[in-house]
This record gives sequence, C-alpha cells and structure tokens, in this order.
Amino acid sequence: MTVVVTGARRRAVRDGDRHVDTAHLLHSLVEADPAVREVFDGGPQLARVLGYLVQRSIGYGLRWQGAQADSGGFPAVRAPAGEGWSPAAVAALDRAGRGALLRGELHADGLDLLAALVADPRSRAVEVLERAGVEAEWLGARAADREGGGIRRGDH
Repeated sequence: MTVVVTGARRRAVRDGDRHVDTAHLLHSLVEADPAVREVFDGGPQLARVLGYLVQRSIGYGLRWQGAQADSGGFPAVRAPAGEGWSPAAVAALDRAGRGALLRGELHADGLDLLAALVADPRSRAVEVLERAGVEAEWLGARAADREGGGIRRGDH
C-alpha cells in the first residue's frame, strides 16, 4: 500500500494539484496492483479507465486542479500523512484500513482500497470510473468478493 500512496503523492505533484485526491489514488492503485487490475472486466474496460486517467493527468482534468475533493460522502478526517490530502482521499484510506481490520488483517491491501474508493459515489475516483464506462458499484462488489466469483487473495 505504501507504493500506492507514494505514487498518488508523486502524481498529484506532477499534475500540479494542491491535494492528493481519490482519482490519484485510483490511478496509482491500478498501475501498482495486479489484483486490482484483475477485478476489471477484461482489457478494454481497464484500458478505458487508464486512458481517462492519463488524459486527466496531462491536462484534461485541469478543471479539478486547485480544488479540494470533498464529496461529503464520509466525514472528513485529518490525513495521517500530513497536509495535502483531500478529505475524500483520507476517508477512503481510513475506510480501507477499517475494512482490513474487519477481515482480521492489520494492513489494507489494494482490494480494500479499491472497495473504499468506490464506496463514495461522489468521489473523483467514481467520476473517473463512470466516465470510462465502469459501474463503480459493480466494481466495488467484485473488489469486496474475495471468495467465490471474485478475485481471491493470492490469485495474481
């Protein structure tokens, strides 16, 4: 998870954004975690999401720059990593950690974070997914389904 958080920070700085938001986390997560990539319904869906994220990072998302992501979906909490995090991103990281604890794990993994990101229907991560034609609720259900038809831990 450290790789994802570090990547999201780096991406926000490179994009010229004041805050790391949920879309930065989603972009870093998709790039870094094979289990998360497996949750998507095949290559075309994942390619559309990555394409949209890249467009956003090279300027398509300029309307987002300078604004702080706060969907109001979860209570805002202070970022444990310090300043520069949107309230929605902090809430997603917190939610991922709580999800891991509920599973009996000490640390969240990529699937925990993906489920947490899509749990807030007004987050920028969900906006990115919807613009790319991915139903966030469906994706969240697949990320949360570690048994049965979903992705199993260690199957990557």
